[in-house]
Amino acid sequence: MRVYVLNQRSKPLMPCSPKKARLLLKESKAKVVKREPFTIQLQYSTGETKQKINLGVDAGSDMIGLSATTKKVELYSGEVKLRNDIVNLLSTRSANRRTRRNRLRYRKPRFLNRVKSKHKGWLAPSIEHKINTHIKVIDNIHKILPINKIIIETASFDMQKIKNLDIQGEEYQKGDQLGFWNVREYVLFRDGHKCQHCKGKSKDKILNVHHIESRKIGGDAPNNLITLCKTCHKKHHKDLINLNFKRGMKFNHSTFMGIMRWSFYNRLKTIYLNVKITYGYITKNTRIKNKLEKSHRVDARCISGNSKAKPLTIYYYQKKVRCHNRQIHKANFLKGHRKKLNQAEFKVKGFRLFDKVEYKKKLYFIFGRRKSGFFDIRKLDGTKVNKGSLSYKKLILVSKRKTILIERRCS
Repeated sequence: MRVYVLNQRSKPLMPCSPKKARLLLKESKAKVVKREPFTIQLQYSTGETKQKINLGVDAGSDMIGLSATTKKVELYSGEVKLRNDIVNLLSTRSANRRTRRNRLRYRKPRFLNRVKSKHKGWLAPSIEHKINTHIKVIDNIHKILPINKIIIETASFDMQKIKNLDIQGEEYQKGDQLGFWNVREYVLFRDGHKCQHCKGKSKDKILNVHHIESRKIGGDAPNNLITLCKTCHKKHHKDLINLNFKRGMKFNHSTFMGIMRWSFYNRLKTIYLNVKITYGYITKNTRIKNKLEKSHRVDARCISGNSKAKPLTIYYYQKKVRCHNRQIHKANFLKGHRKKLNQAEFKVKGFRLFDKVEYKKKLYFIFGRRKSGFFDIRKLDGTKVNKGSLSYKKLILVSKRKTILIERRCS
């Protein structure tokens, strides 16, 4: 374990051992400024001898790997879990707005009212959010360590090659939907114009195209669509029959990496001076050559260029959570066509959602609150303390909530 050190001007110095940090705190020569990762600030001027530190970043769509190393030792190791609910939330918001504008009250349509906001280089909110999170976690490490060089790994995926290993040449221009007017026509042809549930036993000639996953999160890709007759389609939506279809392979993460890799790299270069890029095949070769396990933080150590550095025994698991929930009402109606308020009180018994608390000398996070003062506390991986809720009187507030939650784990 390392204790991170700041000078009097809040600039990062080389980290020290826990023993030295205890002595400095005991002699009032330093003060604690952050609990996770544990950081102290010196109260006296000192020399600023620094070593060359490389920060390896294993960029990803679901998880980020981070590792700061010198030639001999690893100084920081972490993994960051990203949010993947942005698309679903935006789709729900869009549906709610559509309801308000059309069914509840009429408003004259306004077309192309957001074209100007889509400037050159515009990215979808789900992608923009993940790029900003990458930059934020890198900035957080710069606040506690004097980083000299950033090395990031980016990757591009050939989605056509993933679908068909034998594809080559002009075949890239001749996709499955070549010659069809739209996706619906292609799906009906693919399924032989036959209901895939009853195989024509219902004798219903009207065919529908059904989404296997919700349209909000699954989209209109052909591998998320299936042909059903009108009879089976209605029965399914009335919960009279169950469909045992699974959608085809999803390429969300591959698509994201293809879009974000250069945007992320170019933005990072405008913030920091020494930024380099590497590729996945180099990382894989380094990991196999040194007989290292496969994980995001280990990959980040290989990316940093110091794969033989002595690894840390602990690492920081981090999770990005929602900043605010501004939705006034819940999406589903209650009895009597009433809508339930979605916004809770700012504080309940002095606690907020995602506050870090201590219970029986262990650290947890608040994942749910009730006005009665009984809370649901968990680890970051979702592990519950017990089956029921706990009274707030048994909890000790350790630190207030942040947008990125941090938990210390053993390697």
